Amino acid sequence: MNDRPELFRGNRIFLSCIYWAFVLYVFVPLILMIIMGFKDSKFIGFPIRSWTLDWYTGVFANAEVLSTFGYSIAIAVLSTLISVMVGTWIAVLLEGRKFIGRSVMFGMTVLPALVPGIISAIAFRIYARYLGIEPGMGAIVWAHAVHNVPFVVLVVMARLSTLPKSQIEAARDLGADPLVTFIRITLPYLVPAILGASIFCLLLSFDDFVRSFFLGGYEPTLPVLIFAKLRSGMSPEINAIATVALILTAAIGIWAERFTRRMNKES
Repeated sequence: MNDRPELFRGNRIFLSCIYWAFVLYVFVPLILMIIMGFKDSKFIGFPIRSWTLDWYTGVFANAEVLSTFGYSIAIAVLSTLISVMVGTWIAVLLEGRKFIGRSVMFGMTVLPALVPGIISAIAFRIYARYLGIEPGMGAIVWAHAVHNVPFVVLVVMARLSTLPKSQIEAARDLGADPLVTFIRITLPYLVPAILGASIFCLLLSFDDFVRSFFLGGYEPTLPVLIFAKLRSGMSPEINAIATVALILTAAIGIWAERFTRRMNKES
C-alpha cells in the first residue's frame, strides 16, 4: 500500500517531464523566430550584436505584404462561409437519420480531409483546368471550401448529437413545421459549434500553402509569398512577417475559444 503513492508520484513526474518537453519542442522554435525578427542584420543566426524594430515596421509599410495579408484573409473568409453553409446542411442531413447510402455519403464527405494535401492540390488543379476555371482567387476559394467542409460536418454533428430531442418534439407538438423548428431550436443550439468550426476553417484556409500554390494565379497568398522569399535566403524580414501572422492567428484563436466557451455555458 505504501508503494502506491510513490508510484503515482513517479508517474506524475514522468508525465510532467514529457509535457514540458513537448512544450519546449513546440514553443522554442516560435520564440527563436520572433527574436530573430529583431536582429539588425540581413541574415538570421546567433550572435545578435544589435537589435532593431525596422523589420517589423517594414511589414506594415510594405504594400505587397499588406496586400497579400488582405488577399489571404478575403480567401479565408469566403471559403469559410461556403464550407460552413454546406457543412452545416450536410451535418443536419446526416445526424439522427437513417437512410440508404448514409454511410457512403458520410465517407465521401470526410474524404477531402483524409487525402494528402499534395494529392488534393494536383487533383483540384486538373479538375479546375477541365472545368475551365482559371487559376486565381476563385479556384483557391473553391479548393479551400471543399477541404474545410469535413471539419464543419464533424464539429456540427458532434453538437447535434447532444441536442435534446424533447425540444424538437415540443416545438412540433406546438405546430411548428420543420423549417421553423430548425430556425428557432436547432440553429441557435448549433451557434457555438458553427462559430468554432468557422474559426478553425478560417485558420486552415489562411495557412494553406499547397492548394494555394497549385491553384494560385499571379497574386500570391501569404504562405506562398513567404515561400517565394525563402527561395532567396532566410532573412529577419521573413521572421517578422511570420510573427505578425502568428500573432494574428493566435489572437483570433484565443478570442474564439473564450467566446465559444462562454456561449456553451450560457446554453
